[in-house]
Amino acid sequence: MPLVSSTSMLQAARAGGYCVGAFNVHTLEMLQAVVEAAEELRSPLILQSTVGTVKHLGPDYIAAAATVAANRSSVPIALHLDHCTDFDLIVRCIRAGYTSVMIDASHSPFDENVRQTAKVVEVARAAGVNVEAELGKVGGVEDDIVVEDKDALLADPDECARFVELTGVPTLAPAIGTAHGIYKGDPNIDFDRIGRIASKVAVPLVLHGGSGIPDAQVRTCISLGMSKMNVATELRIVFTDAIKAVFAASPDENDPRKYMVPAKNALREAAAAKIRLCGSAGKAGDRA
Repeated sequence: MPLVSSTSMLQAARAGGYCVGAFNVHTLEMLQAVVEAAEELRSPLILQSTVGTVKHLGPDYIAAAATVAANRSSVPIALHLDHCTDFDLIVRCIRAGYTSVMIDASHSPFDENVRQTAKVVEVARAAGVNVEAELGKVGGVEDDIVVEDKDALLADPDECARFVELTGVPTLAPAIGTAHGIYKGDPNIDFDRIGRIASKVAVPLVLHGGSGIPDAQVRTCISLGMSKMNVATELRIVFTDAIKAVFAASPDENDPRKYMVPAKNALREAAAAKIRLCGSAGKAGDRA
């Protein structure tokens, strides 16, 4: 089927009490691996690319590969641009075929965040594209966006409600104590805050920093209203470790297929585990 907007699949996830995995991919093999995992488990899927990956590969190349994968698949697949601060790049990605975009103006004052988000929502709505925005500041590193632990701010539930009302944004990523990258210790997630935000906004909520969160905590987040979980670093490590293992055993290997196929297989298994954790297996036919 063609690429779809993530709006309806995330609304269905929120209504059904599960979560959709959004997996950052950087190569064709990574894209194929997560699509194969979703197909095997009959799960909706969000393919995700960072601004850095878009600049590296080009939005048209990424969208073309995702479109081929979606057309060959029988499960709904969306293509999302993550953490973008550049309005012009967002428009380029929409024109290339992305079906979901994130405008990240969380470093700006509330009113400016509202202004930038509303502007993107207006453009994306006309194209039938989902929009995600962030409120508060998620700690850690995402490409060239760095938020020190001391600067990470948790989202205010009342501000979240006001933000959604003012912008019309269909998907919200509130800062609730998670961080990008791999955690040095246990994440300090404010579960009560998730519940309070979910009680005040009807839109699906997004869990950023999904790599390395203990499974029990992920399930709690989902039960409280998180409908999309971003996973990036954990998948890169699995993919890279599989390649390293090939070269450790065969240092002179020079056929990319000999190390990319094991990496793809390892990533497919890791993605499948995350899909099961999200509770989206078997949910490919769900509608909001």
